[in-house]
Amino acid sequence: MEAPTTPSADGYGPGAAATAGGQDGGWFARGPKGAHGPRRPGHPETGRSAPEAARPAERQPTPTPAATPAAAAVPSATELLRRTMAEIEPIADRVTSYFYALLFLRHPGLRDLFPAAMDTQRDRLFKALLTAATHADDPVTLTTYLTHLGRGHRKYGTLPEHYPAVGEALIGALARHAPETWGPRTEAAWVGAYTTISQIMIDAATEDELRAPAWWQAEVVAHVMRTKDVAVVTVRPDGPYPFLAGQYTALETPWWPRIWRHYSFASAPRSDGLLSFHVKAVPAGWVSNALVHRARTGDVIRLGPPAGSMTVDHTSDNGLLCLGGGTGIAPIKALVEDVAQHGRRRSVDVFYGARQNQGLYDIDTMLRLQQAHPWLSVRPVLDDGPVGLLSGGIPEAVREFGPWHTHDAYLSGPPGMIRCSVDTLVGIGIPTHRIRHDSIEELVGATT
Repeated sequence: MEAPTTPSADGYGPGAAATAGGQDGGWFARGPKGAHGPRRPGHPETGRSAPEAARPAERQPTPTPAATPAAAAVPSATELLRRTMAEIEPIADRVTSYFYALLFLRHPGLRDLFPAAMDTQRDRLFKALLTAATHADDPVTLTTYLTHLGRGHRKYGTLPEHYPAVGEALIGALARHAPETWGPRTEAAWVGAYTTISQIMIDAATEDELRAPAWWQAEVVAHVMRTKDVAVVTVRPDGPYPFLAGQYTALETPWWPRIWRHYSFASAPRSDGLLSFHVKAVPAGWVSNALVHRARTGDVIRLGPPAGSMTVDHTSDNGLLCLGGGTGIAPIKALVEDVAQHGRRRSVDVFYGARQNQGLYDIDTMLRLQQAHPWLSVRPVLDDGPVGLLSGGIPEAVREFGPWHTHDAYLSGPPGMIRCSVDTLVGIGIPTHRIRHDSIEELVGATT
């Protein structure tokens, strides 16, 4: 279960957070009918509700008007969340371990929802929860993100009654490891944030259950090695699988149950319903190595629902500036096919980058597309290329051409390439709202 935050239908803010812990039915009471919220954890060492538990209200002196601080000085719920984050950041690994210890100790049945090896999933879940809670001031982006998460978590077997257990472990871990910032108001802010997070995810999953399966079975119908560590895997889903060019999905192999990894679709939707993925085997990559070196025709894998917003706006006449690094060329190729299928002559410029020449494993396909479509330009780029070929990396190559002020930018590739490319595009004047990329593992650039 991964997650970020956003307002509920009645809003999220200091008032909502301050009252969340006191709703009838206890914590997280806005969950599904019949689900019960977790008990209120005491301070791990004193047993009080917070490290600096306040004295009873009737024993506290009432401040005079002159001594009352300005209302603006009272930190908002979002600020309280971020202060907690800052305190636990240096000890994130310890907090994460404590979170899972609490979760599995109090609710051992939930362990079966997680893979046998917790290396990647461990950090992803806890980090996503924290990221969600501290982005409460970006409701539009976070509502979209949480809706996607709620739908996507159906493939893990997540049920509404699991959410209170996760919330209990989250609050318990933070209370234990953030003594400097923890208190009644901070606790209420986190309870309110998680209540909102969980309810949006539960509602999204419930709605999605009415129209789509939690996952699809897909048979491998073709497996082609492009290099010694890159394969193009084509599968046939067991039912209709609607998606858009530029999106991605999660794959699970039969050799590593409950371990899912994200891969972009390498083509626009096809009339035969087949789906293709470009997979590079990476060191210690369980899913990638299984798909590249072990999968064969006839094997059956599982697909999660499609996701991602790196799709073409076909109501616009803007050109497309597409930057693809390594196997990041897969969704770029899908976008080119999508533009071609819609029949509009829009300028599309593709920069296809790799460290070395063998990394341009799909360059022949891209050059054939360029020959077929006069509106398409493909430029291969190497980090250290020979004379006559663009070199120095994609960001440097992009600076040499243009201008790009009338283009929408699409980026796909390694995180480092995306970060550098975004900086370059902003620096040459492309507005951030016209720079599109999907950060799958976390909310990177949520405000853009």
